[in-house]
Amino acid sequence: RVLAMAEVTKRILVTGGTGLVGRAIEKVVAEGEGRPDEEWIFVSSRDADLTSSSETKALFERHKPTHVIHLAAMVGGLFKNIRSNLDFWRTNIHINDNVLHSAHETGVQKVVSCLSTCIFPDKTTYPIDETMIHNGPPHSSNFGYSYAKRMIDVQNRGYSEQHGRRFTAVIPTNVFGPHDNFNIEDGHVLPGLIHKVYLAKQSGSALTVWGTGKPRRQFIYSLDLARLFLWVLREYDEVEPIILSVGEEDEVSIREAAEAIAEAMEFRGELVFDTTKSDGQFKKTASNAKLRQYLPGFQFTPFRKAVKETCAWFNANYANARK
Repeated sequence: RVLAMAEVTKRILVTGGTGLVGRAIEKVVAEGEGRPDEEWIFVSSRDADLTSSSETKALFERHKPTHVIHLAAMVGGLFKNIRSNLDFWRTNIHINDNVLHSAHETGVQKVVSCLSTCIFPDKTTYPIDETMIHNGPPHSSNFGYSYAKRMIDVQNRGYSEQHGRRFTAVIPTNVFGPHDNFNIEDGHVLPGLIHKVYLAKQSGSALTVWGTGKPRRQFIYSLDLARLFLWVLREYDEVEPIILSVGEEDEVSIREAAEAIAEAMEFRGELVFDTTKSDGQFKKTASNAKLRQYLPGFQFTPFRKAVKETCAWFNANYANARK
């Protein structure tokens, strides 16, 4: 018998589709989480320069999406941000305005953008929740990126109030997984550590971790985040952002993260902490209470298992991953 194909009613455009989160969404969609009425389109900077309004508009007119997951951004680690705050502000403001406005102009039903926990106020009480985003300046080290990301929330409210659009945003904590940026200078802490452990193992030297190892972070595995993105796209109807994170009790110190990576990579050398290097923020503990109200039963991948899978991917893909 012939099975009637479900009619595609959702065309979902994913900007930043070849990045860490985009690849994770592509993987979970391909492995059974996609639905027959959905068509998924993953685009990268090779498909359009989103800092250009005309190229962004052309992209939207070409693909005619009904839904958008907006992941594209200029991102980098602590030290890159400190050097280039203006660039991070301008580039991200242009990208976000172009994507949201093209989505509005072409009648996109829903946009889910990706923010970051670094947007939260530097001086704050913990845990931080969704109501506190605009309660004070972000940390000075990456104010350009942080304010640009906060403005997505402002713009979403504007499109909702003025045009009735369902544009929303998610705020993941520190994301890691396959296809991350493993560059030691510009990457984030976990992929940077994975690369460093790999090199220390090759050269038989000690592993030097920047800072004291005491700062604490909530890490979310990219594949868990991808599953949550699908839920937000399909089910979450608020304009207000939602924090996507493991619980406060699952916070990990940088030292513990380094130890988990050393174990996963079977590194037997010494761990040395270079305390002349900046620690950045000590902690930015986020509450996932709102997420748990919606999804009380959601199972996160245990941290050590996720680290093991990420290290295995890095080892298997070293030639491409280290760039």
